[in-house]
Amino acid sequence: RAQADRPVVLQLDLRGVVDPFMANYIAGGITQAEAEGADAVLLTIDTPGGLDSSMRQIIQAILNSDVPVVCYVSPEGARAASAGTFIMMGCPVAAMAPGTNIGAAHPVGVAGAIEQKKVTNDAVAYIQSLANRNGRNAEWAKEAVVNAVSIPAEEALQKNVIDLIAPSIPSLLSDIDGQTVEVAGGQT
Repeated sequence: RAQADRPVVLQLDLRGVVDPFMANYIAGGITQAEAEGADAVLLTIDTPGGLDSSMRQIIQAILNSDVPVVCYVSPEGARAASAGTFIMMGCPVAAMAPGTNIGAAHPVGVAGAIEQKKVTNDAVAYIQSLANRNGRNAEWAKEAVVNAVSIPAEEALQKNVIDLIAPSIPSLLSDIDGQTVEVAGGQT
């Protein structure tokens, strides 16, 4: 560190589809941040969603990180749809820029009514456990999966789906400076 009094924040960008390449990039970035002793990871998000397995790899990396991960739907016009909604729910800090949206998390690409019901029920249980872990609105999270609801940043803040709205990265980092969050193993 050049200056001991300045926090080190590693920025990663989730842009586009959540796939194995993206999952490896994010998980590797979080591991790098831990190895370098970073104070936080900033994960900017703009995604239509993607693969369940890749989404879960990203969330496991976030949940098992000793470094707090701050998820930020940005820039204006960005979205955290589908898998992005789950990732936001799994972050210790979830923020959105104005003019962004979150939701529409109904599982897709499954054939058969019984399989669809199983996959949906599993997705509901998973997103609710993430929401509850981080003190967010688990009932809305369920609606995002079951009914594919999507809401803008302002409504997400009102409904306790996210923690804050910030117009820029500098304002986000300023707003969360000094905040205490839970990281891996119940550490703060």
